Amino acid sequence: MFDLVVLGGGSAGYAAARTAIGLGLQTAVIDGAPELGGLCILKGCMPSKAVIESANRARTMQRAAEFGLRCGPVEVRMQEVIERKRALVADFASYRREQLEDGRFALIRGQARYSGPNTLEVELMEGGTRRIETRTSLIATGSHVGRPSIPGLEAVGYWTSDDVLEAVELPRSVIVLGGGAIALEMAHYLAALGVKVTVLQRSGTLLSMADAEAGEAVREAFLKRGIAVECGTRIQSVEAAVGKRVRYVRDGVEHGVEADEILVALGRRPSIEALDLAAAGVEVAGGSVRTGLNQETSVPGIFAAGDVCGPFEVVHLAVEQGETAAWNAALRLGRVTGEPRVMDYRLQLFGVFCEPQVAMVGKRAADLIGTGRRVGLARHPFADHGKSMVQGETDGFVQLCADLETGEILSGLVVGPEAVELIHEIVVAMRFGATAEQLARLPHYHPSLAEIWTYPAEELAERVKGG
Repeated sequence: MFDLVVLGGGSAGYAAARTAIGLGLQTAVIDGAPELGGLCILKGCMPSKAVIESANRARTMQRAAEFGLRCGPVEVRMQEVIERKRALVADFASYRREQLEDGRFALIRGQARYSGPNTLEVELMEGGTRRIETRTSLIATGSHVGRPSIPGLEAVGYWTSDDVLEAVELPRSVIVLGGGAIALEMAHYLAALGVKVTVLQRSGTLLSMADAEAGEAVREAFLKRGIAVECGTRIQSVEAAVGKRVRYVRDGVEHGVEADEILVALGRRPSIEALDLAAAGVEVAGGSVRTGLNQETSVPGIFAAGDVCGPFEVVHLAVEQGETAAWNAALRLGRVTGEPRVMDYRLQLFGVFCEPQVAMVGKRAADLIGTGRRVGLARHPFADHGKSMVQGETDGFVQLCADLETGEILSGLVVGPEAVELIHEIVVAMRFGATAEQLARLPHYHPSLAEIWTYPAEELAERVKGG
C-alpha cells in the first residue's frame, strides 16, 4: 500500500513525487510513455525554444544591413538545426530520467487505470499487469495535440507541432490553423527560416487570452515580415490541390488559401482517456479533470495537476500544483500539520516566444475593469523608448493596470523585445503588493529595456495622486 501514487512523470508529477518524499510519504510514480521526461522536455517548451533560437539568430543575420553590417545570404541547414535540438532534449531528458530513477520513490513503467478510488491496474511495459493500492493519488498525465474535426483534413493530411519540431526538410509554404501561443511560435520559426506562412485564426484577434491590443500588435508585426494573418475565420474544409487548400469564411464571404503543408495548432487536450476516471468517481468537466484550488478532485484523496486540469497549460503552474497536491495529500494522511495549501492565480503568468514576444501577468485589462474597481491603464510604446530604438526592436508596447484608489499594480503586459524576461519585474512587484509609485521610483539603469516600465508607472502614479 502506497501513501501516494502519481500518474505521470512530467513536470507536475515529478514535482509532486519529490515533495511527497520530502514529507515522508511512501510514493510511487507510474509512467507509460515510451520515453521518460514529460511534455515540456520532450515535445514542448525545450525543443520548441531550441529551434526558435535558431530562427532568432537567422532573423538577426537577415537584418544585419540595418546596423551597417554585411553578410552573405543566410544558409539554413535544417539537419543541423534539428540535431542541435535533439542533443539538448536528450540532455534534459537524461537528467529527468536520473531524477525519476534515483530510488527515492518507486518508478513503475506502464499504463495505469483506476478500478476504484484507491486501486489501480497497471499494464506493465515489460508485460503483464500489476494491481496497486494507494491511500491517495495524483493525476498528472499531461496532454496531447488536439485534432479538430474539419471535413477533408484527415484525408489530405497535416502537421502538428510534433512534426515541425522533427522536420529536417521544410515546405515552401505552410497554412497555420490557430492563433495561440503554439501557432504563433511555429509561424515565427517557419517564416524566419524562409517558409511562406499564412495564419488562420478563428477569433477576432490573435492571442485571445490577452488584451486585444496585444494580438493586434503581433498581427501588425507579422504582416511587416510578410506573414499573412486572417482573423475571424471559420474553416469550412480542406482539400487536395496542387498543394493543400483550406476553404474558410470571413465576414460572410468564402475564401481559399493554398500551401504545401497545413499545421494544426488549435490547442491540446488532457490525456485522461485511458485512466477510466469514472471507475474512481472522478468528475470531468469540458474534457478536463475538475479540481478545487487545493488540487483535490471530486473524490477525496484523489488530486490532479498540470495540463489534465488547467486552468493554464504552463510548466511553472504545473509544478506549483503538483507541490500543492502533495502537501494536501500529506495533510489528509496526517503526516503534516498546518493549513491546506491552495493555488493563487492572481499571478497567472503567460509568455509567447514569437517575434515580437508577448508576456503577461494578472488578468486582462477588460476583466479587471469589469470587477467594479477603479482601474487605471497606461501604455508606452517601444517605438518611443531609447534602448529598443538602438536595438532596432520597436514593435509593441508595455502596459500596466493599477487600482486608482490604492495605486496597487494589478497586471502587466508586454509585446516587444525580451517580453518574457521583462514581465518578471511586474511579477515581483505584484507578489509584494507594490504600487505604481513605488515601481516608478525604483532605480532603472539607463539605457535599458526594463526602464520602459517607469513611464506607465509614472502616469498611473500621477492619476492616483490626482484622485
